[in-house]
Amino acid sequence: MFPVRFLAALALLILSVTAKAQVPQPPEVAARQFLLVDLSSQQVLAEREADRQADPASLTKLMTAYLVFGALEQKRLSLEQTLPVSQRAWDQRKGDPSLMFIDTTMTPKVDELLHGMIVQSGNDASVALAEGVAGSVEAFVQLMNRQAQAWGLKNTQFRNVTGMTEPGHYSSARDLAAIASRLIQDFPQHYRYYKVREYTFNKIRQHNRNLLLARDASFDGLKTGYTEAAGYCLIASSERAFPNGQRRLLSVVLGTESREARANESQKLHNWGYSAWDGLRLYEKGKPVAEVPLWKGRQAQAKLGVMQDVYLTVPRGETAARLNGEMQRPDPLLAPLQAGQRVGSIRIKSAGGQVLKEVPLTALEAVEEAGVLGRLWDAVRLWIR
Repeated sequence: MFPVRFLAALALLILSVTAKAQVPQPPEVAARQFLLVDLSSQQVLAEREADRQADPASLTKLMTAYLVFGALEQKRLSLEQTLPVSQRAWDQRKGDPSLMFIDTTMTPKVDELLHGMIVQSGNDASVALAEGVAGSVEAFVQLMNRQAQAWGLKNTQFRNVTGMTEPGHYSSARDLAAIASRLIQDFPQHYRYYKVREYTFNKIRQHNRNLLLARDASFDGLKTGYTEAAGYCLIASSERAFPNGQRRLLSVVLGTESREARANESQKLHNWGYSAWDGLRLYEKGKPVAEVPLWKGRQAQAKLGVMQDVYLTVPRGETAARLNGEMQRPDPLLAPLQAGQRVGSIRIKSAGGQVLKEVPLTALEAVEEAGVLGRLWDAVRLWIR
């Protein structure tokens, strides 16, 4: 802990759980690896071998899509822009892969190719998009691996943009959940593609292979995958409304036995996540957590809070009791402050003192520095206090 002179700790009474809380046991899941995370709180609720390297199959296309979405936001591509179909994209027809059915005589729009890659899982669309962004598949794969490294994904390495089985091409349930989470968080305007249930291109209609989209209205994505090595895989996301606000769960199941199995096991996890766990909103975005003394500023107090709602996921039925929020910040706190400037952190602790969560503590309002006389006066007061 920092010296008291530089750190102010304030116990903030918030929601808590009973001391004898029992962690709910997850259901039996017929998958080689799986993971369930509550994206509202960023808490993992259940997992099995989530860090084991595995063939990701077409779940690979989540990273492909992420980089294409990034190119769209950077104005390096536009949805109405047309792209050529190379011989390499055409050659994806070899074997028995998933296809959008484009050919070298076509110039499909980026929007069409995104539908083809996401809804129809088209390997040909994936190659065309990768070449449109980076000039070549090889250059695009380098971007994929660079992004994975930037996020600290230690069990992920890409060798292609489609997910076809290849030596050295692997990921893990935890890393795939991280990629999906970033896609949802960073590109909410493009997430709509993942809930499209069918798409027709060149008079060929194909259905989204994510069976949950038609089965349960709370599911709105994300991606299926299959190779002989990977088995049947699915990353699924759902959102449901509760008294404390919306909750979004994300699951990854790898290596199931069939299309039905990957849907059933994913739905089982989500239903358990919603029924066995509650989401508690501890702090609300933009509302003051505390008002503290501010020195050498045009105001004597600073309003501190959080820049986004803070949730904690707890076993269903737990009551408000003795969770504590310990606010850690510099003391004295000096002006100037910018709105949104981080000034410390809030540690959410259990009744037994275990740190459950740590979130940034920020200034909610800008405060200008005081004039010369005001700063001198506060300097004297600080010297003698």
